[in-house]
Amino acid sequence: MDSFAHILCTFLPYLMSSDPIPSSSTHYVEIETKVAIAKQSGVTLTMLEPADISASSDNDEDNKDNKKSNFNPTISVAGKSSWFANEADEMKIDLESKFQSLKDQSTDDTSTPTASTTTTAAESNDKEEAPRFVNGKLTSREQLMGISVGSAGGWSLEVFPGDFVVHRKYGIGRYEKTVLKPKTKLTDEEREDAESRRKEIINELMKDGRQLDEIQRIVETFGTEKDTDPISNPLSTLLEIAYSDAVVHVPIDKAYRLSRYRAGDAAIKPRLSRVKGEAWSKAKRKVEVSTVQMAEDVLALYATRETLNRPPFNPSKEKKVKEFSKSFKFEPTPDQFKCFDDVENDMVWRSRPMDRLICGDVGFGKTEVAMRALFRSVANGRQAALLAPTGVLAAQHYRNIMKRMGEDTDHEFNIALLKGGMGKNTKKGRELRADIAEGKVDIVVGTHALLSNGMAFNDLGLLTVDEEQRFGVNQKERLKLICNCVDVLTLSATPIPRTLQMSLSGIRDTSTIRSPPPMRKPTISYVQEFEESLIRDAIERELARGGQCYYVVPRISQLEEAETLLKRIFPELRVIQAHGRMARGKAEENVAAFAEGNHDVLLATTVIENGVDIPRTNTIIIQNAQAFGMSTLYQLRGRVGRSDLQAYAYFFHKNDFLTEQSAQRLQAMADLTELGSGFDVANRDLEIRGAGSLLGTEQSGMAARVGFDLYMRMLKKSMRQLRGLDLPVVPRSNVLLPGGEGSIEWDDETTSIPESYIKDAKERSKEESLARLAESTQRLVEITNAWKDTYGSIPAELQSNLKSLHLHTCLRQLGIDVVGLDESTGDCILRSPGLRPRHWAMICSKLPKGSPPKGLDVIFPARFSFSEDDTEITGGQKIDLKELLGNPKYSDDDEEWDALDEEEVEAMKEISSAANVKDLSEVDIDGYPRFIVKGLGKSVKKGSRVDALLKVLLPPSKVVFKKQQKDKEKAKVAAELREKRELIAKQKKEQEKLNSRRMGYAQY
Repeated sequence: MDSFAHILCTFLPYLMSSDPIPSSSTHYVEIETKVAIAKQSGVTLTMLEPADISASSDNDEDNKDNKKSNFNPTISVAGKSSWFANEADEMKIDLESKFQSLKDQSTDDTSTPTASTTTTAAESNDKEEAPRFVNGKLTSREQLMGISVGSAGGWSLEVFPGDFVVHRKYGIGRYEKTVLKPKTKLTDEEREDAESRRKEIINELMKDGRQLDEIQRIVETFGTEKDTDPISNPLSTLLEIAYSDAVVHVPIDKAYRLSRYRAGDAAIKPRLSRVKGEAWSKAKRKVEVSTVQMAEDVLALYATRETLNRPPFNPSKEKKVKEFSKSFKFEPTPDQFKCFDDVENDMVWRSRPMDRLICGDVGFGKTEVAMRALFRSVANGRQAALLAPTGVLAAQHYRNIMKRMGEDTDHEFNIALLKGGMGKNTKKGRELRADIAEGKVDIVVGTHALLSNGMAFNDLGLLTVDEEQRFGVNQKERLKLICNCVDVLTLSATPIPRTLQMSLSGIRDTSTIRSPPPMRKPTISYVQEFEESLIRDAIERELARGGQCYYVVPRISQLEEAETLLKRIFPELRVIQAHGRMARGKAEENVAAFAEGNHDVLLATTVIENGVDIPRTNTIIIQNAQAFGMSTLYQLRGRVGRSDLQAYAYFFHKNDFLTEQSAQRLQAMADLTELGSGFDVANRDLEIRGAGSLLGTEQSGMAARVGFDLYMRMLKKSMRQLRGLDLPVVPRSNVLLPGGEGSIEWDDETTSIPESYIKDAKERSKEESLARLAESTQRLVEITNAWKDTYGSIPAELQSNLKSLHLHTCLRQLGIDVVGLDESTGDCILRSPGLRPRHWAMICSKLPKGSPPKGLDVIFPARFSFSEDDTEITGGQKIDLKELLGNPKYSDDDEEWDALDEEEVEAMKEISSAANVKDLSEVDIDGYPRFIVKGLGKSVKKGSRVDALLKVLLPPSKVVFKKQQKDKEKAKVAAELREKRELIAKQKKEQEKLNSRRMGYAQY
């Protein structure tokens, strides 16, 4: 008997009956049972400890590994008790005293005298499991426990009792608890096992000589709550969700249908939906109309972006970039490698300008991603700029870039710092601007001065924006003007809600760094009301281990008061200040002096929020934390913990000044303490503040109706339906045929276009880029014809290279990321991680005779096909399109669209991992869909393999290109028509108002 069955057989009779289990075991047994049942359903269930109700211990060792929130504010807003507040203290004390007296009486009645007075483990557990008072109510520990549930497929949910959730079918409800109940729907295997077990029970009863009427009574209990056999009556772990008119139990394996309710005004409780009636369905239908319009706008924006072009960076220069990367003294994390590849693909393998957000925790290596991008731009003969929000951060970036690629290095790049005091009317400012305009400066680092009207670049190739959330609307509008057809790389640990929403909806390309550097420890965070004794303890502990401290206040006017406080507690303390109104360069000087170890405490405003990296400083104290935004709080906490020492962050607030939103921000800082929480913090900020306006269309009201998560899911579904053929795009394909056949990995010595054909180097590079990134074979033919008209007939060497370019265009269209030969069979394998049966069915339906090209077979692994075995579709043979297109797995139902999203995410990860492999054995071939051209390595002679591949790949690739262009044009036209309708409606309304005024009936 396995452990799961053992648990059920041992404890199920207790769980299903009124007989008591020993109190020290009940709680743990039920949890283990729920977790085990969830595991059998393919779901991971973790019970989360409730937030501490009592005051946290001051003992650091006790709290070292404590991940529970220690923040429990009481707020009074407009004379009314907020939803954070507890009930009246008198009622609580009275209930507690009554409960304690009952407990003492029970203990006196049931206890047995023993010789020892030592508290046993069971007694300790009983105390731990004893009910507690929360908001004036007697509540068991289990009722306070949250859950974290997820699957290997990628979905996850984390909720606590009382959290509002959204069920796709039933609407907005409130999560209450997990329960164990008999299964209502059994699988065929479970039904057979249950019948077999019941026969065994009956046979055992008959062997024991039981009477027939007694056996009949037991048989009648089969399948009811009285049936306590785990095989005869299997249990299911359910999530109990309360609605305004009913309670719904959601099976644990269907929890992906739930999401936390987020709408941008979390201080207001949403109204619970009604299970009965059509109210929720009507609300969803209205939101669906909104998301279709939004999807049309997004796809129209995609089409517009594709029309923007700039010369891509030369792939032959990537050798220099790899040499430069060796100067990075740390081993990059897996997520960093992914970011390096994403940025390279954007800059080198796409013709449209890059607009990518790198989202990563403070100290997780975003700057190294920017460093390599800056180097790539200059290595290609173009300028680069790095924009920072503060002078302190700009100065740090300047020093780091100088060390890696400045004039004292082998690269000898000319680096300049445009800082405060270097305006266009000063001598230094004019000289530096002139050098930048003439191209004498390779990389310029600066603050807002880079956005000034008098700023001109010679040939700007890349603009990197650090801490994008610190720039306002006006600065970003100026950025749009500067960055027209310029690559833009944005770095942020906590992107603003609108940026985050653009990333989640796919409008903006995003790469995330979640893996922390080695030896990094999470910062222990305390969120408490201001108290001098806690400040004394925090500073004493840090100084005792030879460290330094930051002390941050929200206003410059509060600095003197804070310094007086510190001097009163520690008369000998060495304190130095830094703020934004100091003399020019003074703040940077003071930070540098502090970094050298000449002072104990750096007393500052948010000027140190970015750009301060002092590994010896591992304690930060933030006074009046309720006055800071969430992003600022998170950035400030990131100033510490940059070494292998344990870091501490203290967020001191004043209860009298707490608002609902400030309390939620502080609660987030108490909850989100794990390494790599930046993206989660941004999500929580989105939850609190809302996303605002996206693409100029107000959709926040629609998001509030169904919750932000469900709204974004519906938006993605609408986009996928409008796209039709949603085959993931491959930025570049890796061809591994023998002898480099079909490869376009040329370098400076072996270019695709011979020098004798196009003699001018710049012109040759431009034409190479046009051909290398042609979006279709038709476009490639147009480029070739233009060459013939301008430069004459195509030489034989170039004709061979053009075939390789045609091949790569086909491969990108069909989502093929890697091509190679199977040495044992001689078959050519072309892996397409994002290809699905529905894609191939749609493509084949547009081909002659509705069948795939002869000689091009497709294999779909069992997990992507509709059978227990891999499905092989043979080229040249008629296929049943209805069987592929009519699969119920891809119907218009809810969860099927989640599967599609997970497939696409998984496919893009695989595509990225194949970019730099040298052999097919380095990637997973059998686990993903793939095309097969049989016998290519044996029956087709060398030099003709590219021709053979083009023969079978050209027809389907043309179908894909035409379908995608049609979808883009359709979305563009729909968006334009709606804009015209809205304009006509607006003009009509204005005309009616004007007519009313003329007639003297103006409405006010």
